Amino acid sequence: MKKQQLYLATFGCQMNEYDSGQMARLMAEKNYVQTEDITQADLILLNTCTIREKAEHKAYSYLGRLRQLKKNKPELLIGVGGCVAQQEGERLLKSIPHLDLVIGTHRVCRLPQLVEEVSRTGRPVCLTDFDDRLPPAIRLNNGFKSVKAYLSIMQGCDNFCTYCVVPYVRGREISRPAADILDEARDLLRHGVREIILLGQNVNSYGRGLKPRITFPELIEKIAALPGLARLRFTTSHPKDLSDELIRALAEIEPLCEHVHLPVQSGSTPILTAMRRKYSREDYLARVEALRAACPDLALTSDVIVGFPQETQADFEQTMNLLDRVRFDGIYSFKYSDRPMTRAAEFENKISEEIKSERLSKLQAFQKEISLARNQVLVGQEVEVLVEGPSKRLGGQLTGRTRTNKIVNFAGEAEIHGRLVKLIIEAASANSLRGKVIS
Repeated sequence: MKKQQLYLATFGCQMNEYDSGQMARLMAEKNYVQTEDITQADLILLNTCTIREKAEHKAYSYLGRLRQLKKNKPELLIGVGGCVAQQEGERLLKSIPHLDLVIGTHRVCRLPQLVEEVSRTGRPVCLTDFDDRLPPAIRLNNGFKSVKAYLSIMQGCDNFCTYCVVPYVRGREISRPAADILDEARDLLRHGVREIILLGQNVNSYGRGLKPRITFPELIEKIAALPGLARLRFTTSHPKDLSDELIRALAEIEPLCEHVHLPVQSGSTPILTAMRRKYSREDYLARVEALRAACPDLALTSDVIVGFPQETQADFEQTMNLLDRVRFDGIYSFKYSDRPMTRAAEFENKISEEIKSERLSKLQAFQKEISLARNQVLVGQEVEVLVEGPSKRLGGQLTGRTRTNKIVNFAGEAEIHGRLVKLIIEAASANSLRGKVIS
């Protein structure tokens, strides 16, 4: 049977990257192979994000560019998955005539059947209903090769922050059974994975509703004991659910890396209250203090939103002050944008785009100074790096990450790919380090 070509474009977060891997494996079982040449594709899948307005616009723009491709090749199938698919559903099919398939965040496992239905009937299909349990992961094929891999442990969120669309497009919080997660972890390790990154919208609340009950730190302990695992990470943590048990795990469980992504969103308690984050500025700072007391070498990264409705200049200065106090290793920062279905979209006293842009520029410039200063401290120090492969930006160089999740570029031989190597850091920028292998 002739193999079909699949072109897969992924937008957004690590959860979407994980889902795209599931899509590729499902379609591989139906004789589809991935291609990097979109003009050769028999099936194009866009796995989309709607968490921020810019990501959603990017997906719509991409779909628009596919119109001519479909016109030139009528038998081509085009599908949309992910959060935009879940949010818009049938409206996507009505607004984009060249679209064949819309598949929601809970229905990735049905992808092959839906593709077959479209091929057989010639009619577009849409499936976006939620399920109250998560299907088992798709086994890896023999062609899978990666040093690190994502592993989803849960889906959805119960927090309903006023700015966030996740509960509406990913559903309510569902934890996967620990046995399923451990089976998938073993499968990854059998295929040569050295580092596993556990994923969830709020990993700290993993295990609620499961019988027998298991906490997130207990799950970490089980995964960390698997033979062949070199490193273990997780994302994302909600500050209100960051337990003392998890902080101890960071200090005591050897494969668990010294890095926590802990989104603060704002340094102002009134804005945090309006966001419905369920912690104060002081609560957040206390959690940071506890983390660093237990794990002094910890790297801390965060998310920050500027220009939330009603944010005053004083509120913004509180955020700048929090950056100065915490000294994050890095942040992801964004201008607030209204998202469908969220409570904040109805708030009054919106901040102008001009002020949001001005605040974002100031925030990013300040954080760049902090990131550079924190990285420069590492110059002359010895670090351990997991070699991930060729550097995407520096020809002839390899790249890897430290246990604290810092990118290091260095000269080295291709055969050390996948190994843990020792480097001396020779130079630092705000975003990466440059090192030399210790022979």
